[in-house]
Amino acid sequence: MALLQVNDIASGYEGVQILWGVNLKLEPGKLTTLVGSNGVGKTTLLKTVMGLMAPINGSVFFQGEDVTNLSAHARANAGMVLVPEGRQLFTEMTIYENLEMGAFSHRARANFKQNLDKVYELFPRLKERTRQKAGTLSGGEQQMVAVGRGLMAEPEVLMLDELSLGLSPLLALTLFEALTRLKKTGLTMLLVEQNVTMALAVSDYAYVLAEGKVHLEGPARELSKNDEVRRTYLGI
Repeated sequence: MALLQVNDIASGYEGVQILWGVNLKLEPGKLTTLVGSNGVGKTTLLKTVMGLMAPINGSVFFQGEDVTNLSAHARANAGMVLVPEGRQLFTEMTIYENLEMGAFSHRARANFKQNLDKVYELFPRLKERTRQKAGTLSGGEQQMVAVGRGLMAEPEVLMLDELSLGLSPLLALTLFEALTRLKKTGLTMLLVEQNVTMALAVSDYAYVLAEGKVHLEGPARELSKNDEVRRTYLGI
């Protein structure tokens, strides 16, 4: 059974429909990526799945339960965690304090020290600068904090919106390597990413969104060899 299942989701902003009947499944322990051009609805889908936007139509199931009408807070408590585009850190707070903000649920608070150690093991640079204000960090370091804050919530599924946006190739590679390490722990993830080459390289399964609909889907390695994907998104 899929850990997260999106059924026929339609959604949009202020009367403008962006998504038109999107279906998507996340298999437990797999890294799934969602790619597509700017403006096709990738972030809209994440926000709708997370409960930050109400769907026009369709349903969202998490761990076999219908969560379509649950608040974003309730979904987060259930184990759905979103690392948003743009990081959205508390810039005047330290790295440690930002990570602490992620441990909001009862189960996350109970395992705070253990989860903090895991984040610092994944991103040693954060441990070295734990008392530094988030607003003084580089873009890559801020993204590490954003991912770390999501992990502090003990997610059952971690959704990441534009992981490498605005980062140097080296820092982007560091973050993609972190995703590979997280995947080995059995964490289920959904990645929205502009760097299609890297996203397909680290993912198990992929969806291509176009004009608010799923245009293509399949194992990531197969899609990376698809002529249309190679021409449109990989520049080949």
